[in-house]
Amino acid sequence: MRIAVLSDIHANLMALQRVLQAIDALRPHALWCLGDIVGYGPHPQACVEIIRARTDVCLAGNHDLVIVGKIDLARFNPVAREAALWHRRHLDDDSLQWLAGLPEKTVTAGITLAHGSPRHPVWEYVSDAETAAENYAAFDTPICLIGHSHQAMGWRMVRQGGRIDVTWVTEAPGAALTLALSDKWLLNPGSVGQPRDHDSRASFALLDTETWQWTWHRVEYDIEAVERAIVAAGLPEMLGRRLYLGW
Repeated sequence: MRIAVLSDIHANLMALQRVLQAIDALRPHALWCLGDIVGYGPHPQACVEIIRARTDVCLAGNHDLVIVGKIDLARFNPVAREAALWHRRHLDDDSLQWLAGLPEKTVTAGITLAHGSPRHPVWEYVSDAETAAENYAAFDTPICLIGHSHQAMGWRMVRQGGRIDVTWVTEAPGAALTLALSDKWLLNPGSVGQPRDHDSRASFALLDTETWQWTWHRVEYDIEAVERAIVAAGLPEMLGRRLYLGW
């Protein structure tokens, strides 16, 4: 089975549309989303409707949960709080109810899915080897797919006696990474709507469960149009400016 995996859309409709065009060209059998459909961007309602219609599996991220009132707004920085309040006003009740019902973590097709980490599904960022190693015992499958950090990267973990050896892994977009299922893997597809790995292009990944290969993909989209939409909506202007930086 070939599975397209995306995460952290953050109400960036232009990026989502371009990613879905690229995914459709790859003709996967399934589409999985690791959360944060909303938060920050100018088109929360449209993004929820698309993800709800298109995905086979979808998780809740921290921004999804704060908007539906399951996380205290005080835990977010002022810019994120302002955007979350704006999103609450621009999502219909049906969309809010759907977001509120999404799981924070699941296991499907023998693969663990979590927004942040398998240990702390909503909040934890896996962005260093120590944190990856601490999550080794938090999932029982060979592969765990995560989002949240907005970085297209992964961690290979191998138990050596009493320690866990961790290797940071990545590949150029379009180059397949072969996964040895005797090891454990934490894999992040990167962010559709707000990449933070110094590459402004929208990111997603494809997992092939026949060959056990994982491939990152990057897609150009019209950042200037998103910036204009952010300004027109009255959202903080820095949310548009940061998209050019990929950080």
